[in-house]
Amino acid sequence: MLFQLYGETAGYQLLGFVLVFTCLVLANEFARRTKTGGIFCFLVLPAALTVYFIAIYVGAAAGAEWALNNQTYTNMNSWFHYAKLYAATAGCIGFMMLKYKWSIGKTEWFKVFPFAIVAINILIAVASDFESGIRGAMAMAEFGDRWWLSSENVWLYGGWWNWVNGIAGIINIFCMTAWWGIYTSKDQKDMLWPDMTWCYILAYDLWNFEYTYNCLPTHSWYCGLALLLAPTFANHFWNKGGWIQNRANTLALWCMFAQVFPLFQDKSVFTTIPSIYADGFMDPAIRPTAADPTAQGVVSIIALVVNVVILATIIKRAKAQKKNPYKQEVFTDQKDFQEAMARV
Repeated sequence: MLFQLYGETAGYQLLGFVLVFTCLVLANEFARRTKTGGIFCFLVLPAALTVYFIAIYVGAAAGAEWALNNQTYTNMNSWFHYAKLYAATAGCIGFMMLKYKWSIGKTEWFKVFPFAIVAINILIAVASDFESGIRGAMAMAEFGDRWWLSSENVWLYGGWWNWVNGIAGIINIFCMTAWWGIYTSKDQKDMLWPDMTWCYILAYDLWNFEYTYNCLPTHSWYCGLALLLAPTFANHFWNKGGWIQNRANTLALWCMFAQVFPLFQDKSVFTTIPSIYADGFMDPAIRPTAADPTAQGVVSIIALVVNVVILATIIKRAKAQKKNPYKQEVFTDQKDFQEAMARV
């Protein structure tokens, strides 16, 4: 199994998954359907949280107990979480500029922004994966195992799977086609990227799940599975072509929630840990004595293979259609693409 779902908390773990998935789907609908919803979620709320984060760190620097014991300060202090929160939020703001034609959102050159911001987000995760691989090698040299304790007091198990998945992430960047193929839906609720069909979504979801499983293992039940399924679910059933907008919206909103309430995942009846922790628990005060990296290795290989296959398919299609896949659309014959274009 990928996760340890058994015992008296199994019901809560499944309930937590359903709650996170449902709330993310609903929050995305609130954010995408009106300008008011988008402005509140991606301008007002992040601004308020920024003031809150600064206050915590100023208080901690001054030695204030309320700040030093704040769960955001103790459990969510790594560079990655802040980088991801603000990068995802920047993506959401840029997407609103495109779909509502705000300022430079009216220009042709700004259509490349979705590619750029997604690539940046992927590279942030790739850097984190490589960091864990390096730290795992250092731990092996020093302690004889691959466990290393992150700044957020989570034991991570770094190894070759981090490098394999990091490479899959880099390849995933080149699986994004038609960088300028960005449109606004007729009802102005969505920014659409029609050429980003199920092929890319599958490659991205596999890579990103493995990333969370490697580097955010105690959160991956939620930020890996539930968070990835929410935008994919919306794209499949009613928001065809809007997957990347769904993904950015749900990611940013989840990052805000997780940054303020990390104990929901870390220390509650909803906490769910993966099979990596063969001892059956994760306690920062106790160095793990056993590890089961089987799932890490298997999923990383699957993610790499799928991304290589999708990239090869893109190259093959581009040659057959005599197109530059990064300037022109290559999945025009797929049902996903045609249904998305019908909304333009």
